[in-house]
Amino acid sequence: MPNPCIICVAITGSVPTKADNPAVPITVAEQVESTQAAFEAGASICHAHVRNEDGTPSSDPERFARLKEGLETHCPGMIIQFSTGGRSGAGTERGGMLSLRPDMASLSVGSNNFPTRVYENPPELVDWLAGEMLTHDIKPEVEAFDLSHIFQAVKLHREGRIADAPYIQFVMGVKNAMPVDREVFDFYVRTVDRLLPGAPWCAAGVGAGQIRVNDWSIAAGGHARTGLEDNIRLDRSTLAPSNAALVRRTAELCAKHGRPVATPSQARSILGLRPGPG
Repeated sequence: MPNPCIICVAITGSVPTKADNPAVPITVAEQVESTQAAFEAGASICHAHVRNEDGTPSSDPERFARLKEGLETHCPGMIIQFSTGGRSGAGTERGGMLSLRPDMASLSVGSNNFPTRVYENPPELVDWLAGEMLTHDIKPEVEAFDLSHIFQAVKLHREGRIADAPYIQFVMGVKNAMPVDREVFDFYVRTVDRLLPGAPWCAAGVGAGQIRVNDWSIAAGGHARTGLEDNIRLDRSTLAPSNAALVRRTAELCAKHGRPVATPSQARSILGLRPGPG
């Protein structure tokens, strides 16, 4: 029986600007429109950040609320995943929108280096974010920037601070963190399979590594993340015209490896999520 592949589209992020690629959606209206096209192209998860009017990153719960409302209206059944990333705020501000009860939220369980700074995720903040996700019935997506983060996610699960088997996403290609390396990727897969038998997992590649990591993940039975947050190009000389174009490219890889693209209802079943609105 074919194993459907969940495609997550990371639509905006905190870093890319319209100067980098005019297709990067900044306003809530632009994000909803871009996500709807990506949804129609096959994405079943939207990984969402919000921005201020000047394009700088924000953790404003009101902006997240408007985005969530728009996505629920125009992308029925799509899994909404809020980012609690550190570029958008400090401390518990990063989780101020979790009371809105998105289906999922990102959870970084340890610190690591980014291109120009340390991405700080101290234990007390990780515990607080995980607790908020438990309280509001939100499934974490654990963003693993190195091997220790996989082990930490398993520890949190065993201690009851992550309710269900963690959904772990390998993040590769961030400068100064884990590079796009096939042997490391394969070891990540074996580690998750050993520690969390049968648990679904995902992988994301940043920049030029996006399509390689997508290909490895889909071929290995995992799920895939794409989108303009991670990569603004189709190739070295061509900007991606939309998030939908990157989703379509990922869907082509699914076809190459004989895997159907998961529908939103299939994705919810695979991840053990509550039914979508309506």
